Amino acid sequence: MNKAVNNAVWSGSWVAERLGVELAGDPGLTELLGLALRRNPKRAHLLVSNVLGKHVPQSPSVVYGSGFALGRRVRELLGAEEAARAVVLGYAETATGLGHCVADGLGSAPYLHSTRRPVPGVARAGGFEESHSHATSHLLLPEDPALLAGDGPLVLVDDEFSTGNTVLNTVRELHGRYPRRRYVVVALVDMRSPADAGRLADLAREIGARVDLVAAASGTVRLPDGVLEKGQELVARHEAAAGPERPAAAPPAPRPRVTSVDLRWPRGLPDGGRHGFTPYQRARLERALPALAAQLAEAIPGDARRVLVLGSEELMYAPLRLARELEQLLTAEVRYSTTTRSPVLAVDDPGYAIRTRLVFPAHDDPADGPGERYAYNVAGGGFDAVVAVVDSAGDTPALHAPGGLLARLAAHVPHVLRAVVPSYVPAPPYLPERTAVLPEPLRGPAFSSYAPEEVGWLLQDLSEVTLEAPTEEREEAIQSGGAHYAESLPVEYQPTEQYQQLFHTALDASAARLAHAVGVVTETVIAERSPRPVLVSLARAGTPVGVLMRRWARYRHGLDVPHYAVSIVRGRGIDATALRWLAAHHDPADVVFVDGWTGKGAITRELAAAIEAFEAAGGASGFDPEIAVLADPGACVRTYGTREDFLIPSACLNSTVSGLISRTVLRADLVGPDDFHGAKYYRELAGADVSGPFLDAVSARFDEVADAVDGAVKELLASDRTPTWEGWAAVERISEEYGIHDVNLVKPGVGETTRVLLRRVPWKILARAGAGADLEHVRLLAEQRGVPVEEVEGLPYTCVGLIHPRFTRGATGADGKAVAL
Repeated sequence: MNKAVNNAVWSGSWVAERLGVELAGDPGLTELLGLALRRNPKRAHLLVSNVLGKHVPQSPSVVYGSGFALGRRVRELLGAEEAARAVVLGYAETATGLGHCVADGLGSAPYLHSTRRPVPGVARAGGFEESHSHATSHLLLPEDPALLAGDGPLVLVDDEFSTGNTVLNTVRELHGRYPRRRYVVVALVDMRSPADAGRLADLAREIGARVDLVAAASGTVRLPDGVLEKGQELVARHEAAAGPERPAAAPPAPRPRVTSVDLRWPRGLPDGGRHGFTPYQRARLERALPALAAQLAEAIPGDARRVLVLGSEELMYAPLRLARELEQLLTAEVRYSTTTRSPVLAVDDPGYAIRTRLVFPAHDDPADGPGERYAYNVAGGGFDAVVAVVDSAGDTPALHAPGGLLARLAAHVPHVLRAVVPSYVPAPPYLPERTAVLPEPLRGPAFSSYAPEEVGWLLQDLSEVTLEAPTEEREEAIQSGGAHYAESLPVEYQPTEQYQQLFHTALDASAARLAHAVGVVTETVIAERSPRPVLVSLARAGTPVGVLMRRWARYRHGLDVPHYAVSIVRGRGIDATALRWLAAHHDPADVVFVDGWTGKGAITRELAAAIEAFEAAGGASGFDPEIAVLADPGACVRTYGTREDFLIPSACLNSTVSGLISRTVLRADLVGPDDFHGAKYYRELAGADVSGPFLDAVSARFDEVADAVDGAVKELLASDRTPTWEGWAAVERISEEYGIHDVNLVKPGVGETTRVLLRRVPWKILARAGAGADLEHVRLLAEQRGVPVEEVEGLPYTCVGLIHPRFTRGATGADGKAVAL
């Protein structure tokens, strides 16, 4: 047991001696628990935890470590695979922070805690009663209705497991709505009586699920006959002797001097798990904590020797994490506890767990209306400073009023600081009011090597998250259905010096042809779509094209065209948060989606379906789903620069020709409902970056091709450009002829074939007989990876890359890479 919780006198001895209550069980149980008495018609005694951080100020490291260790034990019980599918549910108000800590220890588990604060517009996903409590109604209000709907283990966390009634009520309620095979009950202490001990097993048989229990310690409370009545009499006698704590006729106290700290809480980051807390949100908090704690540390007087961080009722986790961070920054002793609604008798005796209490009016009316609230063991605790952390819903006039919490603290502690965390309230998806919490675009040089005016990335920066996996492992997971391709990143292929030289040679040879295609597609957009378009490129292949189109619009028309990059994922659609942001800042009718090229047209179809779904769900209308592309060899769109299948040098490389930005990532534990999809900025590859030289080489040829562009656009606008989807038909034919039977594993065109060689595990390359310089880089890459190139007469594309569906890691090619059998 940690020495920080080791008391010379057991803080339960006062109650034990007067009422005959006994605590029996594991060694060290009395170090974890003390005893107190409370005004409660159902149970007079109260088990007071020394490591929960609710009634007893404690080292934040001890509090956090106790919950985290329980989470690790649950992870060990479940195994890594089951733990990765688990959801953690904590109980309000006492265990909201404990549940968070268990979820942290478990690893990547999303977290939700019950709440007594109703939130208009947020649908209930369930509710239950806490039979022994003074405030019984629990609400479950997840922002994501699917949070509790999975079939992975549900981990239920409370501070103590006494009768089991609360857990039984919860499991029955939730199992009726969201049945699953396994539950794990977690508590700091298991204090069930022998009569209650078998009820979990009975429940498991009743619902046909496994129910496990994990506790830091176990024991029982032995209660003599008549203890409830004796306890109530003892409480009444001591309260009468103590007299009123706040005389009704007391003169108005002066408004206390309180230092307010402008806590720069990250926008859109939930203050806790009331509506759910994802692993990505946890990672955001981790990144923000050092700066947040530094703000508090700067405001705390330098001569303070003992500091208390005081949370507020259900708001336990955020204050705990701030306190734990402060513990690392300050030389002062830091303690942590929170206010509570639980009325407990205070007795100033070393053998009693609650030595002092402060009483103040409730300042969080939406939670359960007016009434008294309490802060225990703060007065007389020797604190030089108290940091009161509240959420904005609780930052009401009652908090600041004479006799309110701040005034009560100021009467006992020299320095009182107030820090407000914004209350997170979800709104329905796609609705305009959600724009208030939407993130802002990222721009270079902080994110990408492009100049800030060239593109705004409607993405979130995941540079600090490890997402890369070996190509062979990714391919196996993708084809087996175990993972989506957007859930990880391939290791960035670093081209050889020979290959880089080939890129530069290809760029020199094709820059004028590229400039011509850029001019044609941009002029077509301005003529047919919008005189002042908003270019939205599909990251990342479309982004260099969007930058070039923006440059052409400025070169020929003097237009300062907005340009953004968004993520679209095959099978999962476009980033709806990005669409909401665009609709909030621009007319959707002006938005033109831009990509590099078409292959078989899968993304063209994906975008159309995603826009339709976005509007059907209540999103802004008016977005045109037709993509404008530089090259349309698949005949899938009406707006293009050319339909030739030729080498676009930006397809030759990965991030080093796309502003050092990775392919986009969409993973549930990293991307929340109001987050942009993610991507990484590979700053470490700056020495190999050719993003700027590529753009400049093409832009330098604008003058040379301007006249030809005018003639080509005039001819193009007069022609029939109805998509024929020839590319799709060709891909279906190739898929059947080569026994693949999956069009997703056939990648047509120079650009897509290059991607196969750079990112996937290719089977073979089909090359059109007689194809020349456009295929030099493909042949070189294929040789380096040991992939055969097969020449085919009459191929509708310059080349096609094939990925065999029977991929296995057991066979290797000439380069030692795994190949298909």
